Amino acid sequence: MAKTSPSPTRRTLHYYWSATCKHKGYFLGLIAFTVGFQALLSYGNPYVMSLIVDRVGEGGVAPEQVVPVFGPYVLALVLINLFGQSFSKLQDYSLWKLEIAVSYDLATLCFDALCHQSMSFHSSRFGGTLVSQTTKFMNAYDQLIEALMFPFMPVVISIVMTCSILLPRVPVYVAILMALLVLYAGISYYMYKRILHLNEEAAGAQNQLSGELSDSVANILAVKTYGREDYERGLFDQANKEVVKRDSIRMKSSLMRGIITAAITVVIMSVVTVFIAGGNAWFGISAGTLVMMFTYTNTITNQFNFINTGLQRLNRAFGDASGMTAVLDEPRLVDDVADAKPLVVHEGRIDFQDIGFFYADGSTRTQVFDGFELHIPAGQRVGLVGMSGAGKTTLTKLLLRLSDIQQGSILVDGQDVSRITQQSLRRQIAYVPQESLLFHRSVAENISYGRPDATEEEIRAAARQARALEFIEALPQGFQTVTGERGVKLSGGQRQRIAIARAMLADCPILVLDEATSALDSESEAAVQEALKRLMAGRTSIVVAHRLSTVASLDRIVVLDHGKIVEDGPHAELIEKGGEYSRLWGRQTGAFLDQE
Repeated sequence: MAKTSPSPTRRTLHYYWSATCKHKGYFLGLIAFTVGFQALLSYGNPYVMSLIVDRVGEGGVAPEQVVPVFGPYVLALVLINLFGQSFSKLQDYSLWKLEIAVSYDLATLCFDALCHQSMSFHSSRFGGTLVSQTTKFMNAYDQLIEALMFPFMPVVISIVMTCSILLPRVPVYVAILMALLVLYAGISYYMYKRILHLNEEAAGAQNQLSGELSDSVANILAVKTYGREDYERGLFDQANKEVVKRDSIRMKSSLMRGIITAAITVVIMSVVTVFIAGGNAWFGISAGTLVMMFTYTNTITNQFNFINTGLQRLNRAFGDASGMTAVLDEPRLVDDVADAKPLVVHEGRIDFQDIGFFYADGSTRTQVFDGFELHIPAGQRVGLVGMSGAGKTTLTKLLLRLSDIQQGSILVDGQDVSRITQQSLRRQIAYVPQESLLFHRSVAENISYGRPDATEEEIRAAARQARALEFIEALPQGFQTVTGERGVKLSGGQRQRIAIARAMLADCPILVLDEATSALDSESEAAVQEALKRLMAGRTSIVVAHRLSTVASLDRIVVLDHGKIVEDGPHAELIEKGGEYSRLWGRQTGAFLDQE
């Protein structure tokens, strides 16, 4: 028999309980103070009042006997309210402390899960949706713990206190009341289970809406320059209507459950009314006990009414949390092995041995490499060229272990990258991608990202080498200027030069440039190329380029075609050979025109 996977609700509870267990003191205190608060104020007061009513019913009390007779009752009421109110405030304190502490742990859990997922994971998801799921996951914990502490804990306390106090006095009444409450609880739970999936669907629709909004805002320049505001509005409106549809279905189901449970409440109150009206005549129940019966029953039915609201909150909480729960349960496609060691680079030799790699999209596989071999000696500068889709960028990402190979091994100084920690690997490789990666932080912070302990002078020196110093100093706050989200306040060339300055400052033994100068104008490229030559000196360097002038001066050029090496050698040798590289060079330089 196939093993069924745990439900999303159970998995969500697992993560929440694990976080709560780290703060057991606050959690246990919250339970204790809730019990004390509810027991004293909701049941202690009516109990003492019933004693006063019974004493009054026994006969008149002389004025001079009021204090001796009723003084203890008054004192008891004062103490009950004093301690009850104290427990109430301690309950608030414990709840707040627990929510603050657990929210920190859940936020850290989500951040770590997202940061340690592979690039394949992130490339198939909206960034805005992940942010939305994280926020909802954290907020859902607050909803859950508050629902447990307010509607549900008081109900349990009420049942225990009602049975303890009334069962010895009116056992028949308690038996009937409990039977009706069990019926109420059973119907509520059954309907809760039926509509739980509706909340997950509503939360999914909300996440999709957030994703659509994030996608449009992130690409607002494309939206405006192509005049596609109406089209994006249509996509957003479609997602928004789906949210309305799912919320409406959930609302109708919740209302129906509320109507049914309200009908049961009417029946319960009808029973207690009959008992109160005829209790003394039929069963000899005292007036004080009748007061307790009404007060306790009214309290417990009101709390059962809140169960309906509490179940709605639980439904919403589990629905909101389901998206991030699925993310947390997602296996890491790239993960460190249990005994992973830090990478130690002495020379910088890189070996790709019998590499097999494919991209998987559902059941579809796209083979990129099959038995691929490439050996780069320490300190060698290697250019990777070829048509789009040849595997150039994929090769650099496999070296960085942004994706894992399915066959073979990648070695750095003889150390298998699959057996070393990912952080230590990437801290030894300075990577400059085609699309510069800048944070919404200052220019100085962006340059020093790979080496946060760098001095101001070292940051300036790296900017100068990357030919970025002049434009940085012209910015409103110089190095303290905030670049904007993804560096939108800067031009493409400026962003790229900051990314190159970051790589220069990182001073890693291995350098990977993936179309690093593609966003630069000719004059800036020439200046930066000189800086990159100095940077590559003595370092193992891999340069991916479509612009062949970028790699012409390198020690070696590897030409890829559909994941295979078709040519390998220095520029002059490949030109003389008259093969694929020579043909590409001719197309870019116009040399083929001379041959016509």
